[in-house]
Amino acid sequence: MPEQNPHRRSGVIMLWIAWLLVLGGGWWIADRWLHHQENPNQRPALNANGAVVLERNRQGHYVATGEINGRKVTFLLDTGATSVALSARLARELDLQRGAEIRLDTANGSVVGFTTRLDSVRLGDIVVHGVSAVFSEGMMDDTVLLGMSFLKHLEFTQRENQLILRALR
Repeated sequence: MPEQNPHRRSGVIMLWIAWLLVLGGGWWIADRWLHHQENPNQRPALNANGAVVLERNRQGHYVATGEINGRKVTFLLDTGATSVALSARLARELDLQRGAEIRLDTANGSVVGFTTRLDSVRLGDIVVHGVSAVFSEGMMDDTVLLGMSFLKHLEFTQRENQLILRALR
């Protein structure tokens, strides 16, 4: 009977660990790439002309990372939305005051929502204080619709796949 190599078992284990690291690294890279495709504006900032320039994502939307009351959120710019709209879960996390009950007409039908006021909304270096907003249980948890209650304070121009935003003086 031939003698077995005593290091064979540890070699097989090391090979499995190497494959797991390669596969895990590939998954991480693919996840980062997909996230960037979904939100190409993760760090919007003022350019030399004093404007925030957003790139359109693969679905044709302007998605950007920003802040509400100092908390990082993902915005979907929506010129068809009257107000900034967020989920009730996020409103609870931000400890927002629940105002008047209202009916909201959404793409999924009519839902009950509540008015509120945001201390600050930041997109890049543009900050607007005292922004009216609404929240509802029917909203997606992880995306905030950045509607006209914020956008009315900006001048915006679309050129090809970019949206150029400037604070009104």
